[in-house]
Amino acid sequence: MEFRSAGAEDAEQVAMLHADSWRRHYRGAYADAFLDGDVVTDRTKVWSERLSAPAGTATVLAEEDGHLKGFVHVMFDHDEQWGSLVDNLHVHYSQQRTGIGRQLMTRAAQAVIEEATSEAMYLWVLEQNTRAQAFYLATGATNAGQKAVPPPGGDPTRLNGTPQAFRMVWPDASRLK
Repeated sequence: MEFRSAGAEDAEQVAMLHADSWRRHYRGAYADAFLDGDVVTDRTKVWSERLSAPAGTATVLAEEDGHLKGFVHVMFDHDEQWGSLVDNLHVHYSQQRTGIGRQLMTRAAQAVIEEATSEAMYLWVLEQNTRAQAFYLATGATNAGQKAVPPPGGDPTRLNGTPQAFRMVWPDASRLK
């Protein structure tokens, strides 16, 4: 497995993995019409913008034989209290439970230690995504509350009802397990 920083040229492959992950794990929270629609175009737009102007962020890719297996995206010093936001962590479904997610989280923590003002980091995980919650807890996170999930692109029709997300926090990224 090779790890490297993402560039603007990686937007499409990152968007495809992101869309696939949402389709597999966000059903019930996100509307089927949105997930079954052109979510790849939506994510490509987001990732093209993010990777073209990466100031204050880090995006690390995990690749094997030139194929994207996972990625993590961190926004440094996103919140005064909670620190840097791990905005996305996605691992290809065929590679889950192989250690890639843990390696990506370790690289995210290292980036926070090197680039952010605070060594604290956090992320939001869907209430329904119990496997991801267990993973984050196993890496040393604690659950520090919940909130309603904001609709993708600000469009409330992209949600089913009012799904909830938990804030998982690591007060000191260097202690990530």
